[in-house]
Amino acid sequence: MKVLLVGGNGQLGRELQHTKPRGWRLEVPDSKTLNLLDRSAAMRDVIRSAPDIIINASGYTAVDQAEAEPLKAFAVNGKGAGMLAEAAVEAGARLIHISTDYVFDGRQSTPYKTADTPRPINVYGASKLAGERQVRRAADNALIIRTAWLYSVYGHNFVKTMLRLMNGRDRLEVVADQIGSPTWARGLAEVIWQASEKDLAGLYHWTDDGIASWFDLAVAVYEEARDLGLLSRLVMIRPIRSDEYRAAARRPAYSVLDQNGSWQTLGRSLCHWRHNLRRMLSFLEK
Repeated sequence: MKVLLVGGNGQLGRELQHTKPRGWRLEVPDSKTLNLLDRSAAMRDVIRSAPDIIINASGYTAVDQAEAEPLKAFAVNGKGAGMLAEAAVEAGARLIHISTDYVFDGRQSTPYKTADTPRPINVYGASKLAGERQVRRAADNALIIRTAWLYSVYGHNFVKTMLRLMNGRDRLEVVADQIGSPTWARGLAEVIWQASEKDLAGLYHWTDDGIASWFDLAVAVYEEARDLGLLSRLVMIRPIRSDEYRAAARRPAYSVLDQNGSWQTLGRSLCHWRHNLRRMLSFLEK
């Protein structure tokens, strides 16, 4: 089985490479080799690669910056995703596309189901929703997986940022009125490979089990890091409201995803986010 991985340098892409099933061939072009903004060249390169599966782990993920660069966000997350879906059809391959909880507005107080109507409240979420729709139009056998609050030992993410700040500051302020499900990218990578083997299509949700605010996650990082010896200083963490943080982009207040159908279809047990956080931090300990 040959897989073309787009976005291999990101945190999910790196975890996908680390967890690749034995015997599978994996081609990982960089953004210069496969430029999603150059439609004709990208189509040609994908077809020439002749993959069985294309995994799109790429994306414009700078949520706040997207507010100032909407054209770029939509070009990558919308048009780029649609182009990959078209190329997958031309190449006879199946596309696995990664999307986000930010396609929802956060007004619910119960987990969002795949059938719930998306209503993004920021440019990033709108661009990812555009990508979902273009993928569906172009490739009816595509698999779309929405996830949330990804972190990993690789790349830039909330967990690593908190750990860095805690090693240099005595006080932190973290938003406490946004609720979601922190998700270790390695677990998601394993799910993607399992879904690849099952030949799934359609729309699914996958995150780690449980919910938290960003404040809860920051406190958990602090407690686990001290227990693992990654942090020795005392840090006071104060909860704040979203309007005190003054981010450029609005975030959904509640973006927990309902994934009952996903774990039942995959036959895979959910793992609580706190357990996976400790596992991820233990890799940094080494």
